[in-house]
Amino acid sequence: MINVVLIGAGNVAVHMAKAMHTAKGIELVQRYARSTKNQEFFKSNIPFTKTLSDLKQADLYLVAINDDEIAEFSKQLNVSGLVAHTSGSMPLNELKCKSAKGVCYPVQTFSKNETMEYQNIPFCLEGETANDILLLKNFASAISQNVFEINSRQREKLHLAAVFANNFSNHMFKLANDICTEHNFSFDILKPLLLETVVKLNHMSPLEAQTGPARRNDQKVIQKHLDELNHSEKEIYQVITKSILKTYT
Repeated sequence: MINVVLIGAGNVAVHMAKAMHTAKGIELVQRYARSTKNQEFFKSNIPFTKTLSDLKQADLYLVAINDDEIAEFSKQLNVSGLVAHTSGSMPLNELKCKSAKGVCYPVQTFSKNETMEYQNIPFCLEGETANDILLLKNFASAISQNVFEINSRQREKLHLAAVFANNFSNHMFKLANDICTEHNFSFDILKPLLLETVVKLNHMSPLEAQTGPARRNDQKVIQKHLDELNHSEKEIYQVITKSILKTYT
């Protein structure tokens, strides 16, 4: 049994708590946060503290807090177990505690109210020693079928790729939704298109899957679109169109 103390109260912490609740071989023995924010999303029977000196003994201290806070917060940790942060962008050495250090990065977008299939989430791990890696692998494998060992530099690049694939694409969905709302039709009309865009990637590369006016170099359509957009939308459209044209010419 792996005993875990979960540190944090945000989206990642909420879902890590849920994942551990259903995982065999893991016991969430305590949760720490500086406030009671989002308490309703956690099981009420999980012991909770706002005092670092009251942290229980555990095998793993999972630090799921904002990236910018990891270094300063970890300096305050005086524990004997393995301390692992969940950040995709921060290196292992961002942890400044004296105990063993690691990374357990779940490659997924988390929203508190969403139901997720945790067994499909990729977990990317890093540790200082073979024993640290083994503990993290045992922990992550109890939750997910997709567990990988990668170093800090690889994880930094993976997080960058994830920003393009998820965060930037979602902003495109937001802009598309704005256009739908402005012209009084439902964004739901686009949802089958969005789903098919992702499903295609199961059997072809993004390079092969690209369609649309920029892919076809259809300048009349491109210009027509530009004439319909406001200044900020036009800038985004032009940059992405230029990138697509450059890729296929």
